[in-house]
Amino acid sequence: MLLLAGYRRPTRSAPSGRVRLGATRAPRGRCRPGRGRIRADTVAGGLPATAWHRQSAGTGAKGPRYYDWAWIHIGIGANRHLLIRRNLSTGELAFYLCWSPATVSLAEPVRVAGVRWSVEECFQAAKSQVGLDHYQVRHWTSWHRHITLAMLALAFLTAVAADAAPQRPAGPHYFDHSLDPITLTVPEIRRLFGAIFNPPAVSTARLLHWSIWRRHHRATARRSHYRRRTPDESAG
Repeated sequence: MLLLAGYRRPTRSAPSGRVRLGATRAPRGRCRPGRGRIRADTVAGGLPATAWHRQSAGTGAKGPRYYDWAWIHIGIGANRHLLIRRNLSTGELAFYLCWSPATVSLAEPVRVAGVRWSVEECFQAAKSQVGLDHYQVRHWTSWHRHITLAMLALAFLTAVAADAAPQRPAGPHYFDHSLDPITLTVPEIRRLFGAIFNPPAVSTARLLHWSIWRRHHRATARRSHYRRRTPDESAG
């Protein structure tokens, strides 16, 4: 089990988050016990180049999500760290306070931090595909009914998409060269169900043709993103 509490530095000039750290820092990113507060972005700015490690936080829609990561032991526990993420293109910083019951490698907090993306994607899909936030109610019971039905609809679409997905090799470079269309997604399945219950002016064959064309087009875009990201951003 690994617990993280995240904070992203705003892009505008606003006060950054502060963390209680020691007064001095060792070259390996260990903060020694001491008094006072040090700004998290000040700590990040003082780290040597050797403290940053480029790792992927998981696979996204456009390929591996590479960032530069650094972590610093904070002197309030054996396994408490400040994890810092730096965007490769913009330099934007994000901070995570981490705790684990046992000693872990950097890859573990990076993996857990990357899970946040899938959570955000889930909420975005619920809002855009099943109307999670499309309600005007004043009582908890009405709100609970709407949220329950919306999440049930999303769970159904997700289960259909998972059942329709073929078994494919799990190699890291599979999508770099694959010519197969993307699998049926939740938006695509919702669109097809909508066409079944509210038939459009076009034939079923033409509707399926457009669905396959969109998936091939998105697969081409995905293949280009993977080829661009994989060889360049993994180096460092």
